[in-house]
Amino acid sequence: MVSAIITIGDELLIGQVIDTNSAWIAQQLNLIGVKVEERVSVADDKAAIENTITRLLKSVDYIFITGGLGPTKDDITKHTLCSYFEDELVMHQPTLENITRLFKLFGKDVNNINAQQAMLPSRAKIVANNNGTAAGMWFQKNGKSIISMPGVPFEMKGMMTEFILPEIQQLNNITIYHKTICTQGIGESWLAEKIADIESALPSYIKLAYLPAPGLVRLRLSCYNHTSDKELGEWVDKIVERVGVHVYGFNNDTLPYVVGKLLKEKSKTLAVAESCTGGYISHLITSIPGSSSYYKGGVVSYANEVKVNSLGVSANSIYAEGAVSKEVVEQMAIGVLKKMDSDYAIATSGVAGPDGGSIEKPVGLVWIAIASKEGIFSKDFKFGDNRERNIERAALTALSFLRKELIKK
Repeated sequence: MVSAIITIGDELLIGQVIDTNSAWIAQQLNLIGVKVEERVSVADDKAAIENTITRLLKSVDYIFITGGLGPTKDDITKHTLCSYFEDELVMHQPTLENITRLFKLFGKDVNNINAQQAMLPSRAKIVANNNGTAAGMWFQKNGKSIISMPGVPFEMKGMMTEFILPEIQQLNNITIYHKTICTQGIGESWLAEKIADIESALPSYIKLAYLPAPGLVRLRLSCYNHTSDKELGEWVDKIVERVGVHVYGFNNDTLPYVVGKLLKEKSKTLAVAESCTGGYISHLITSIPGSSSYYKGGVVSYANEVKVNSLGVSANSIYAEGAVSKEVVEQMAIGVLKKMDSDYAIATSGVAGPDGGSIEKPVGLVWIAIASKEGIFSKDFKFGDNRERNIERAALTALSFLRKELIKK
């Protein structure tokens, strides 16, 4: 099966909004074995939309469209599709009820403009939107499907996940198994070298994809049109055994989730002292529901006086060694451990960049310390010259550092 993705909106073409929808849709289609032949953005223009659909229908089985389903006059997708398929708009009562429900949640009444969103093509299959007011529309033409969804990412993702992807799999009798191995602390090229012989030995119906991100590499194994996922699991086990301690989880596991789970299982608590990461570690930890049961709090000690006054770091150490040093980061960890009376503490201090580096302490240098009531250890890392990536990598590395300590116990 072959597909194409159309994203609609003038804002996409002038660069005012970055198109993330087509990338996400393409990833999800790949997971169920649907090939994406083309991704294209078009203006809020009737002729542009119609011409693009006509062209793509010559070569694809599915067209996925996002955008232009809002309640205002510049949102023309619904009317364009209705005209293109020679259909008429009728009131779709379930959609009107959904709109009314959503408005009530915000203590508001439905106005005429929003009620018009329940006017939908009579011959299209309507796809419910549980997260917004614009319903999706699934048209059929000569055995091919054209599926229109809202441009709001979380609304589109909800429709795809809840309704559209499962139906496509069922309609096409697709059998596919996936398992993703999540790793941290080993680069993509080193990882590829480490498992090269395993990758070469994979049977033709099992594919391995490398999915790198700042500080992380995920390995996704996919088994196509096979009767069981048992064999896939055996190959996963081989890779996990080879990669070892760098594996922190599977599928949708995140480091904050895994670390939180370990802390809960061991009935331990955590506190954080951050300098270069600026609160990002605390943000990751508290993004997990229930983190209040193990996370006591943190201190963002960006300025040296905060390190001294709030964490008890020695001013002499800062003067002699600098804020980015083993001595200072360890004192930060010990200070927040005592201040929060926690079982574990993480501390970070580094040169995030793009300025502030030196020959001795270049941009990207980060010291990370892990303290507990049993002792303390620290390590320096060099992450590169991009500020945002440095912050993200430092935070994830710190969490991974703690994870490795927790699994020793």
